[in-house]
Amino acid sequence: MTRATLLTLTAIMIAIIGGGLVWLWPSQPPPNGLAAFEQGDYSAAFQFWFRDAEQGDPKAQYNLGLLYRDGRGIARDPNQAKRWFESAAEKGMTQAQVNLAAIYASTGTTDEDDALAEKWLRQAAEQGDDFALYNLARLHANGRIAARDDGEATAWVQLSATEGDPDAQVNLGNMHLAGLGVPQDDAEAAKWYHAAAEGGFASAQNNLGYLYLTGRGVPLSDVEAAKWYRLAADQSLAQAQYNLGSLYLSGQGVTEDPNESVRWWQLSADQGYSDAQYNLGVSFMNGYGLVENHAQAAQWFRLAAEQGHPDAQFNIGRMHLDGDGVPQDAFEAYRWIGLSIPRFVAGEDVMRDTALTARNTAAAALTAAQIAEAEVQIENWSPQLGQ
Repeated sequence: MTRATLLTLTAIMIAIIGGGLVWLWPSQPPPNGLAAFEQGDYSAAFQFWFRDAEQGDPKAQYNLGLLYRDGRGIARDPNQAKRWFESAAEKGMTQAQVNLAAIYASTGTTDEDDALAEKWLRQAAEQGDDFALYNLARLHANGRIAARDDGEATAWVQLSATEGDPDAQVNLGNMHLAGLGVPQDDAEAAKWYHAAAEGGFASAQNNLGYLYLTGRGVPLSDVEAAKWYRLAADQSLAQAQYNLGSLYLSGQGVTEDPNESVRWWQLSADQGYSDAQYNLGVSFMNGYGLVENHAQAAQWFRLAAEQGHPDAQFNIGRMHLDGDGVPQDAFEAYRWIGLSIPRFVAGEDVMRDTALTARNTAAAALTAAQIAEAEVQIENWSPQLGQ
């Protein structure tokens, strides 16, 4: 499991309950651990808190854990820090529960560590600790724990978004755009995309560009769409590079420019974005912004086809059928065109019918055994993403 750095440890000392603090002259011995700590005498603080911790005082146990964690007044010892945090956590102290969870989350390497982090964060969250609730949301956002139900997952995303986490803001925008777990609301989607986009988050900028291009939740504006796509594209987001290239194709929000289209598609295609790879193939095929080169077109179609792009699969199959830019090969034609047919979605009946006709043409040049082998390869084929 991939693990992400998470959870900031809280380091708030627990104040002694009672009257106001009495400021002491440095020459006077401190009366308790907190006074010693505030005077910078960490060794004395350790002695006070160790005595009280051994007697079962949860505040002293928690503070002792902080000293061991930070190496103040005693040699740094993460295991001892964990031990004393756990003693205080078992007595219900939320700060100790959060810090114990942080140790498991930040240094753990197993699913059991994540489970223990979740256990202690939940106990703190159930006592109303917002910091624990936020970190539960972060663990969930990073795929390290599962929500008990959809409502809890939504609450966690909303909390993280409100706290300013850009991943959560984009996720919440996506949820509102699709009406998943929250009311469908384009304006709310735009609000959350804006929040993350203004902070420079590339995927939010790309999504905001889409909203402006389609007028969903924001005024229709090709110029604004181009602005946000460019900001994301400049951060090397492949999808935004593809989108910006497409605007240069249509002249929406920018001056139509085949060279700029191809430039942005090339950047996107080099990152493995299949739509950009397909468009480069078409550009080489038709001489759009590039010198016509069918062999180069076939290379880009193949890369997109290997990722499951149905138009690219059909095109590379058709090129093998005709011997255009690639060797004529009825078997490869049958295989690639056969892969494309079930991937054409509703509304693409004409394309599906065209593919069926081309596949039948390829089949006429094959033996029954070759067709059977091609069907086995089609059945066992899986996409190679990000080629």
